[in-house]
Amino acid sequence: MPQSVKKNAEERMEKAILSLKRDLSTLRAGRAAPSLLDRIQVEYYGSPTPVNQLANINTPDSRTLLIQPWDKSSLADIERAIMKSDLGLTPANDGSTIRLSIPALTEERRGELVKLTKKFGEEAKVAIRNIRRDANDDIKKMEKNGISEDESRGHQENIQKTTDKFIAEVDKVLLAKEKEIMEV
Repeated sequence: MPQSVKKNAEERMEKAILSLKRDLSTLRAGRAAPSLLDRIQVEYYGSPTPVNQLANINTPDSRTLLIQPWDKSSLADIERAIMKSDLGLTPANDGSTIRLSIPALTEERRGELVKLTKKFGEEAKVAIRNIRRDANDDIKKMEKNGISEDESRGHQENIQKTTDKFIAEVDKVLLAKEKEIMEV
């Protein structure tokens, strides 16, 4: 039974790492990628909808994103959502498509992106620590229902080792993204 708790905790921690990687993929590192728009929600007929569900997103070159809405009436809504976002990009609307030119990152913007990267990393670490707490609580409940105190302590130590491993993985992912952002 305690092994299932550890396995469940590992699976949840793995999902936290995947979520961190997905969040970091939405940060621009000087080149165009459709994933930059993944976090942008457009108010479409009263409900927030991801841009990629309203339009076709292409990268004609390494510095440009081309957004072609399937419904032309949503063009202004998509443009407004991009302007409100934290991307720092100004959309160019030609009546049927939106072009986003990705400028080279300034040193100041690189610093802001590194801070945002660290914020995402801290959120991932907090999520992993919360998973550790939940797993330890489950082990303590099992201690009341039959496993010994020594077994409980051993399982909690294993969960801590797993937590340390995933925290180190978060640090590794953050370091790689910071390196990518600071690359000129």
